[in-house]
Amino acid sequence: MFSKRIMMIVGVGFFIAVSFTVITMSSRETLPLEGVERLAITLTSPFQFVASRIIGFTESVWQTYFSCVLAAEENRALRNELSKARHTANRAKELELENARLKKFVNFQSSVPAAYVVAAQVIARDPSPWFKTIMIDKGAKDGLIKGLPVLVSEGIVGQVINVSGRFSRVLLITDRNSAVDALIQDTRVRGMVKGNNEATCSFVYTLRKDAVQPGQVIVSSGLDQVFPKGLRIGTVLDVKKIQSQLFQNVTIKTAVDFGRLEEVLVYKNAD
Repeated sequence: MFSKRIMMIVGVGFFIAVSFTVITMSSRETLPLEGVERLAITLTSPFQFVASRIIGFTESVWQTYFSCVLAAEENRALRNELSKARHTANRAKELELENARLKKFVNFQSSVPAAYVVAAQVIARDPSPWFKTIMIDKGAKDGLIKGLPVLVSEGIVGQVINVSGRFSRVLLITDRNSAVDALIQDTRVRGMVKGNNEATCSFVYTLRKDAVQPGQVIVSSGLDQVFPKGLRIGTVLDVKKIQSQLFQNVTIKTAVDFGRLEEVLVYKNAD
């Protein structure tokens, strides 16, 4: 019995021989062997069809492979370009926001009368839930001392409680140890703004008979000798009157968004 390898070699040899014979006879116009040619074509056509399909399939796979390689490289390049474009857009947005914030900051700084101020950056926040303080990058070498008020264009931030050479700690008005003498701007009802270690503050010591309504603006009175008179503190958020109590329970929303503080002004008296 012949092995499969020998049979394959014989088949390929036969295919080549028949193909060569067909080509030779087709080139001779003097030999009208139409019957032999038809037989040869009949025998070789299946092999030629299969070979043609294999060659076509191989070319298609090869082209597809190169197309995928080129597409992958192009996709990688486009991803890099997109990443750079996003970075540029984010940077431009950040610069735009910073420019708007600093413009408002400078306008407020130039509007403060009879005083001069020191601009400072917020560099740290107290992570403890029991204290509401921030650290700024200005200190004794910049002329700061304990007790100075700290402001932004929106209103009162707090006051300096500790000072070192280059840095200072600021107690926010939302801290439970903070108190600001204040009054309602339109009715002049007096009270005290106290922090409660939350996002809101309390307006305490307002008599129950005094008219206090949600939405009213509360400003500093200047009587505590710390904060200048007329600085915005916040707006009345909620009012509760209890018959058995002498004073009202007033909750206020602070004018300053303490979660977004980045720059502040330390107010220094001209004298």
